[in-house]
Amino acid sequence: MVSDAAALSRRSAVRGLASAAAAPALAGCATLLATPPGADTRPGAAQPLAVLVATTRKPVGGGRARPWFGPERTRGNTVTLARVRLRPSDSDLPPSGVADFTVTSVEPGPQLAGLFEETRGRDVLLYVHGYNQTFEQAVVDGARLTQGIGFAGQTVVFSWPSRGSLFDYGYDRESAAQSRDALVRVLEDLLATEATGRVNLVAHSVGTMVTTEALRNLYEKRGAYAADRVGAIVLASPDIDMDAFTAAIPQMGPLVAKITIITAIDDRALTVSQIVNGGTVRVGAAQKTQLEKLGLLVIDGSLKGWGVLNHDLFLSNAGIRQAIHDAVGGCRGFWGCGMLTPAER
Repeated sequence: MVSDAAALSRRSAVRGLASAAAAPALAGCATLLATPPGADTRPGAAQPLAVLVATTRKPVGGGRARPWFGPERTRGNTVTLARVRLRPSDSDLPPSGVADFTVTSVEPGPQLAGLFEETRGRDVLLYVHGYNQTFEQAVVDGARLTQGIGFAGQTVVFSWPSRGSLFDYGYDRESAAQSRDALVRVLEDLLATEATGRVNLVAHSVGTMVTTEALRNLYEKRGAYAADRVGAIVLASPDIDMDAFTAAIPQMGPLVAKITIITAIDDRALTVSQIVNGGTVRVGAAQKTQLEKLGLLVIDGSLKGWGVLNHDLFLSNAGIRQAIHDAVGGCRGFWGCGMLTPAER
């Protein structure tokens, strides 16, 4: 049983996180590094995007009007597919150099395999969002990631049922965990589309937990086939118990060599998570040497953000985005990795 003092400490930590996030004068995350080579940072440089979304969220109004998909879970983790169109904001680029986007339409689509036929002949960037994200926020961040690293393939967002509230961390973690099998099905369908190139994954925060478990399960089922078809695996600010992660690594075979971890010892969101989760070390706040001993490539983002939380460096810091660009561009398939070269951008 949790003591009253411990419970109070955890509630206080969550309230502190909420207060920090609500401070508008401090919440911005500015970059300390230059933008990626060849990036076009002129206002309006970003182009309209169409991304595919696979979600275990329950549709609202048939998924055809805002908020499209809410925080409730589908029965049996049913996956709904949708095509989402976005346009870049008309305002100037923020200091991060990554344009904001607005969702203009959401079109629920056919079964998984049917919609994923659109990935034929292209590499895929599969983005799995983190804690405290609405459907729209998750899709917008997927678009910002695509633009921020110059990815030219097909972007797919996997959106699990987050309530989009700072005070629902427990619900979010449970929803992410329950969506593991659905994410495995999405990955299997993507990999089964033979003409699709490499499937690269970028997951953030709590989303890294469900992604790690899905990849472990996928390798157990598909073995070398999965290891060959999966490209880069980027786990940004992983909110995963270090002991659980260490135990999962030996079960992932050759996939381990594809993993890049983005960490920051000054990630305050993970500090709160450690308190809420009984003091267990989170992977995204672990020491770099500890992770490298597991055979992982580690990008240390410590002291590279100016925000209060330092939990979104994969979007807000140009140097981290360059590291993701390099990780995704490091795979070599028949189609390449779907990256734009500096000359092409």
